[in-house]
Amino acid sequence: MTAVRPAADARERLDAGLAERLDAGARFFAAESDRIARLCHRAAERFARGGRLLAFGLTPQARSDVRHVTVEFVHPVIVGKRALPALGIVGDAAGVVAELELAAEPDDIVIAFGEPADGVELARGIDLARRRGCLTVAFAPLGADEEYLPGSPDPFVRQELVETLYHVVWELVHVFFEHRGLLEGRTERRSHDAGAASFLYPFLAEREDDLGAVLADVAASVRMKSDEVGRLREQTLAAGGEALAAAADAAATAFAAGGRLLALGNGGSATDAMDVVADLAAPPPGRGFTPRPALDLTADTAIITALANDIGADVVFSRQVIAHGRAGDVLLAISTSGNSRSVLEALGEARRRGLVTIALVGYDGGRVAAEGLADHVVVTPSQHIPRIQEAQASAYHLLRELVET
Repeated sequence: MTAVRPAADARERLDAGLAERLDAGARFFAAESDRIARLCHRAAERFARGGRLLAFGLTPQARSDVRHVTVEFVHPVIVGKRALPALGIVGDAAGVVAELELAAEPDDIVIAFGEPADGVELARGIDLARRRGCLTVAFAPLGADEEYLPGSPDPFVRQELVETLYHVVWELVHVFFEHRGLLEGRTERRSHDAGAASFLYPFLAEREDDLGAVLADVAASVRMKSDEVGRLREQTLAAGGEALAAAADAAATAFAAGGRLLALGNGGSATDAMDVVADLAAPPPGRGFTPRPALDLTADTAIITALANDIGADVVFSRQVIAHGRAGDVLLAISTSGNSRSVLEALGEARRRGLVTIALVGYDGGRVAAEGLADHVVVTPSQHIPRIQEAQASAYHLLRELVET
């Protein structure tokens, strides 16, 4: 018989996890906001000269961040943002360092995801990129030009802080495109006009092209965005804590009975599905977590592109649920809107086949919440996609912890 976790125990774990995230986030972004603002400026200079963002990592968790940061830059989801060139390097063809050797150019920005314990290739990749003339960024002591070290012993919390950091860089690098006179090599100077994206940084609307003033405002925006995601994490776990604990109980019961978890999502949410599966199947060392069987339904590009091309994008996940889903398995769907047709179709197919269904959704929960399309629904109440994804990362990391508690 599977023991049912007392609700008080789950609430205590969620409260402790939230407190750790709020404290770590406040300390980290208060200390680093000025440097992050300068990084946005340096990155904008590189992009303006034709540089690209190259991201690389070695572990499954790091590769999910590699894919996440690149999709954000290449496919901006906020009106007024321009697409910027970004490439994820995960070593599929020839190994990370060999692929960097072929790809890196002097004006590129190279970001390493991971820690020294992940493997010597991280430091070797940074060294190669620096010698090539790239601007290098890391989140551990790897010898990069810019190193940001999240101050938490919890690898889940560190990853969440890193995600907020690269989201913030993606959002605020555009400030310096609008202040074109602040970009290296540009001669024209004009007053700031944020255009359709002005709602992201209204405090800049009347500023002159004064680099120091703009950097100060961007640093303030970094701190503001950190505070925003902290409040959103609180709202998500306060309203959704009971559903999250029930979802963890259901998943633990399924694993104990031989079931598996299938994860899915689109775009940035696809990379979150990758991260969930990595945390289940290859949990971070030192936590004592048992590896759990999990399938990433976003992973096989041949299957996804075949289904999208031959039938339509709506079925890219539901057809995989038909192929892999068994009664007693768990389907975890991640969506910022709660309205994606491919997600809705997959949840419906999973229910018909007797899977337990869990959904992490943003906005007001969309159709998933309104129509009760999943057994356990956790809503992150925001319309700002980067902040939704950051709060959802906290939710699924804590779900992973509750499975083991």
